[in-house]
Amino acid sequence: MKIKTAVIGAAGYTGGELLRLLVHHPQVEISYIHSNSQKGKHLAEVHPDLIGETSLVFTDTVSTSAVDAVFLCLPHGEAVHFMKANTFEENTIIIDLSTDFRDESNGFVYGLPEVNKNGIKSSKRIANPGCFATGIQLALAPAIEAGLAGGEALHVTGITGSTGAGKSLSETTHFSYRNDNVSIYKLFTHQHLKEIKQTFRQLNGSFTNEILFLPYRGNFTRGIWITAYFPCSISLEEAYDMYETFYKDAAFTHVSRQDIDLKQVVNTNKCLIHLKKEAGQLVIYSAIDNLLKGASGQAVQNLNLALALDEKSGLRLKSTVF
Repeated sequence: MKIKTAVIGAAGYTGGELLRLLVHHPQVEISYIHSNSQKGKHLAEVHPDLIGETSLVFTDTVSTSAVDAVFLCLPHGEAVHFMKANTFEENTIIIDLSTDFRDESNGFVYGLPEVNKNGIKSSKRIANPGCFATGIQLALAPAIEAGLAGGEALHVTGITGSTGAGKSLSETTHFSYRNDNVSIYKLFTHQHLKEIKQTFRQLNGSFTNEILFLPYRGNFTRGIWITAYFPCSISLEEAYDMYETFYKDAAFTHVSRQDIDLKQVVNTNKCLIHLKKEAGQLVIYSAIDNLLKGASGQAVQNLNLALALDEKSGLRLKSTVF
């Protein structure tokens, strides 16, 4: 029997990426796709690459009954109002891709599978992590749990593709701004820091470090590259053993002893991690696709966990190395 699924706010980048996954998910039937701005339009008019895949039409009507799962792809700040205005059945799984419930309020659990798999499996309300937050947490979680990241601050840089800014246009998302350009924004104040610190305190109750995060806008479409480092006394081999043990049961996070690059993860739900030891510092690289492991792919992964399905169902995707 198919899982009847709805996508609310399906016209944006994350909504479109989610639909690309769900139309081919073997256990899913999409009941309806919601958008106030695109109501009455066929799916392929808004997401042209989906022509021939489905005859779905956008609606501005929300049906709260006879759906098994609902994905909220609404702008930040709108999901909490949507939940107040719409009451779903108790057993309906709701996965929110905004920031609204990442503090685990209103019965939501934080949906980072590598850290909170058991909580996701037993919950009907899941707050999907942010894209930068996913890359940073997966880069540092084993070291944080082991208490290795001492000192006053963790130093982290990250660069993200233009799709990370969403579909709405702004001065810094135009091609003429992004092309042949790199720029920094939200220096040390990025909104994802709150959820990152929350997870790190759950992994290690004594975690009090500042996270000095430098986020960059990249001149590419999709992907996130994270570099983090801190003073560390253990050897590189010991660090690799620790990371490989931490992620030994992870479906999509892989520790590579070879150098990694961004193209290995683009169009996949993978996170790749590589370690180096230089000048007394443990340096960690992590790479994800911001729209997949950083958003819609991870949301489908969470759906699979919540429904006790194969964790990789609908997510066997190929990278674009060439």
